Amino acid sequence: MVALYALTICTSAALLFLMEPMFARLVLPLLGGAPAVWNTAMVFFQSALLAGYAYAHLLTSRLGTRAQAAGHLLVLLLPLAALPLAIPAGWTPPVAANPAFWLLGLMGVSVGLPFFAVATSSPLLQKWFGTSGGPRAADPYFLYVASNAGSMLALLAYPLWIEPRLTLQQQSRAWMYGYWLLVVLTGICALGLWRSPPPTAAPAPTPLPSSPPPAWRRRLRWLLLAFVPSSLMLSVTAYLSSDVAVVPLLWVVPLAIYLLTFILAFARRQLLPAWPLSRTLPILLVGLVLVFNLQATQPIGALMLLHLLTFFTAAMLCHLRLAADRPSAGHLTGFYLWLAAGGALGGVFNALVAPHLFNSVIEYPLLLLVACVAAMEIPPDADPRARLQDWLWPLALAGITAGSLLAIQALRFKADSLVLGVLFGLPAIICYFFSRRPLRFALGAGALLLAGSLLEREQGRLLYADRSFFGINRVTLDRTGKFHLLVHGVTLHGMQSLDPVRSHEPLTYYTRSGPAGQVLALYGADPRETLGLVGLGTGSLAALSTAGQSWTYYEIDPAVLRIARDEHFFTFLRDAPARVQVTLGDARRSLAAEPDAKFNLLVLDAFSSDAIPVHLVTREALALYLRKLAPGGLLLCHISNLHLDLEPVFANLAKDAHLVCLLRDDTDVSPKEYEAGKSPSVWLVMARSESDATQLAADPRWRPARGNGRQAVWTDDYSSLFSVFRWE
Repeated sequence: MVALYALTICTSAALLFLMEPMFARLVLPLLGGAPAVWNTAMVFFQSALLAGYAYAHLLTSRLGTRAQAAGHLLVLLLPLAALPLAIPAGWTPPVAANPAFWLLGLMGVSVGLPFFAVATSSPLLQKWFGTSGGPRAADPYFLYVASNAGSMLALLAYPLWIEPRLTLQQQSRAWMYGYWLLVVLTGICALGLWRSPPPTAAPAPTPLPSSPPPAWRRRLRWLLLAFVPSSLMLSVTAYLSSDVAVVPLLWVVPLAIYLLTFILAFARRQLLPAWPLSRTLPILLVGLVLVFNLQATQPIGALMLLHLLTFFTAAMLCHLRLAADRPSAGHLTGFYLWLAAGGALGGVFNALVAPHLFNSVIEYPLLLLVACVAAMEIPPDADPRARLQDWLWPLALAGITAGSLLAIQALRFKADSLVLGVLFGLPAIICYFFSRRPLRFALGAGALLLAGSLLEREQGRLLYADRSFFGINRVTLDRTGKFHLLVHGVTLHGMQSLDPVRSHEPLTYYTRSGPAGQVLALYGADPRETLGLVGLGTGSLAALSTAGQSWTYYEIDPAVLRIARDEHFFTFLRDAPARVQVTLGDARRSLAAEPDAKFNLLVLDAFSSDAIPVHLVTREALALYLRKLAPGGLLLCHISNLHLDLEPVFANLAKDAHLVCLLRDDTDVSPKEYEAGKSPSVWLVMARSESDATQLAADPRWRPARGNGRQAVWTDDYSSLFSVFRWE
């Protein structure tokens, strides 16, 4: 019986965590591959999980065991009408408005019923097992380990094994077969429950331990302890993706850690006791405070390890407190309902509330401080002087640190790493000695973070920040005071000189000496030409346009358009010789509405960050581009990417479509060029025939792009980021 219930619960959890990345992959083409798609999807999944847990709680508290078995099997059969999973026709995302609520509606219509049905399984089956009268029925919480183990197995299997081997249609069919397996396994469990003798016909099974209903204060504590790790998991993912390293599939790691803490906390044997973790967490938090204040960016591996280890420790402490405070099996479904509510609130806060409150991922350090208080029990203290000092000491620490920093900057004293290390390190050590009093420690760490915010950023002084569904865009004045920069996370998306003599000069990846400048000079200088450009940035390429030309940019993020048009920051669009217009919305959908053979040159500049829009680099997308290109037209693609090797992807597409594909690697930039504003870049050109790109083919700096015969051609139904990840 233990094996049957464990297998059924593991199967249901695996189906949940296979559906999440699979459906996110299905919906990405509609929203340009934005990282926020995942966070918003998590809101839906956590909310649906909450609904499933509420159903399990109501079912087990209102109906007898036989009625539960019959009713639940009926609920499991209903989603079969909605399988296999697919995007319904007619759903078009909004162009200028935040698409988060549109995405939630789409997911409700598409996968709401199947996800809800699967989400009910874990608490319901644990409750059924608790009524079985077996030797382990009095404490069925150990089955929660099977649930989280199934979740982690599916989470890791999807990017590593399933996505590289199966198309989306095959994945959807496989999920449907897995759902049928769940129905059969649940049916066997229900049959055993149905056949169990009623109390009047046979001796009653061993009664469950009885206890009064949990107090509201205890339930709210469950809610908080579930909210903090959920919100922290999404916060650390957003922070690492935007401010540390743009690494594809990074969201897998924090989510796997989150599941691991559940497995360890609810295991029958406690492998990690709370007391060493509670002493380790302040040390890790002090280290993170120093990292935040020093704006450290290297070494990336050590920084990511510190962030993830801190998250693991905080989440583990919260989940250990939850496991230790779990009620008797008679209140099992209610306990899980409060856990699901806390998880859903975490998703809502991070995906829907925080982006409107903050213009940076400030919720991450805030949640770390809340985790410190929530995970480390605050001892009762009747001494009013000690409570007052919990506030006064952090204020004094912040005042001294901020005053010292402002004095150094006012005196224009060179604040090198050693000086800043002393300036922030000594207060951080003092803050650590507050850790015996969690509230004082959390307030002290927060005070130091506030003081550290006065330090000028690595990328210069922040002038403007805008946080949208598609990420955080920052405009900064570089430390030399010569350039305005547009930065998305840690990726530079454009730069303009403040020198009037150089203000019309395209910089970074778009210099006249670089591949893009060369192609536009050779093939894009005719006044009669029409050009299309996917990805706006600062509009730097418009500086290379010619009077009389018509240029159309396609940009999915309204915030980027607002910044590019703000003449206080960038003037490329205003000063462009050509007629320039910008079309908002997903580029592929917008291009589909354009007349065929419209463009002489089509530029794709949307692949420099980790969240590349995969649907723009598929066989179907390439066919669309070719239809929109005039005879003799060229496709120019910017494929610079720190973590993804996109050359074989484009080369395979070109070979599949019988196109000429040439690449120029312009990453050897001299220090003098870099100081003047040039950035390393890699570009490639696709042409229908060699005669369309004769001048580039004759240039030794351009070579044929190299494909990979072991990689399948990417299509709308198949792609694999894992297969093109740079491992060096």
